[in-house]
Amino acid sequence: MSDNKYYATRFSFDKGREKIWKEIAAYLQRYIPRDSIVLDLGAGYCSFINNIKAKEKYALDLYRDFTKYASNDVKAFVSNCTDLKKFKNNNFDVVFLSNLLEHLSIEEAESTLNEIYRVLKPKGKVILIQPNFKYSHKTYFDDYTHKTIYTDISLADLLKKHKFNIIKQDGKFLPFSLKSRLPKSGFLVRIYLRMPYRPMAKQMLIIGEKVD
Repeated sequence: MSDNKYYATRFSFDKGREKIWKEIAAYLQRYIPRDSIVLDLGAGYCSFINNIKAKEKYALDLYRDFTKYASNDVKAFVSNCTDLKKFKNNNFDVVFLSNLLEHLSIEEAESTLNEIYRVLKPKGKVILIQPNFKYSHKTYFDDYTHKTIYTDISLADLLKKHKFNIIKQDGKFLPFSLKSRLPKSGFLVRIYLRMPYRPMAKQMLIIGEKVD
C-alpha cells in the first residue's frame, strides 16, 4: 500500500469518515484499557489511533504521507507491517489492524501475525476489522489490491494457529466499505453498532488474546 495513487482512487481522505471512526473507536474502547500501549498497523489516515484513548499510541503504514494525519500524541513510522523489529518483545497491550491482511499474501499475513505475537505482552490483544468474504464476495475484488480471502471462520482459525485465543468473533460488524450507505452521522453510527442485527454488514470484527 505504498502506491499513493491507491489512496487517491480507493482510499481518499474523507472528513465524513472520521465521524464514523470516532464512534468505532468509542465502541472498541471497552477492549482497550486507558493505560494501554497501542499500535495501529496499516494506520492509513490514523482515524482509529487518533480517536482511541491510551497511555502511548503508535502508528505504522507504508504510505509516506500518512504521518501528517497523526495527532501530536501518536508516534508514526513509515514502515512495512511484516517487520516490526523497531519494537521490542512484549511491548504492546493492543495491536489494531483494519482492512490490512486482505492486501497481503498469506505468507506476508503469517509473518505479520508472528511479529504481532512477538511485540504483544502476555494476554495482549490483537483487534482486526476485515471484509468477510462470506458476505462480500460479489464486490470483494472491486478493490484491485485485494490478494487473500478471509471469512470470520478462516481468520479466527489463522489467529488460533498463531497462538491467540479468540475472545470476540463478530462476522457482521460494519458495511463492506465506509464509502457505502452507512450514514456519516456519529449518532446514527452509535445506534448501528448497538443493533443485534446490522443491515449491510459485510466486515467482521475478530479479537484474539495472546497465549503465552
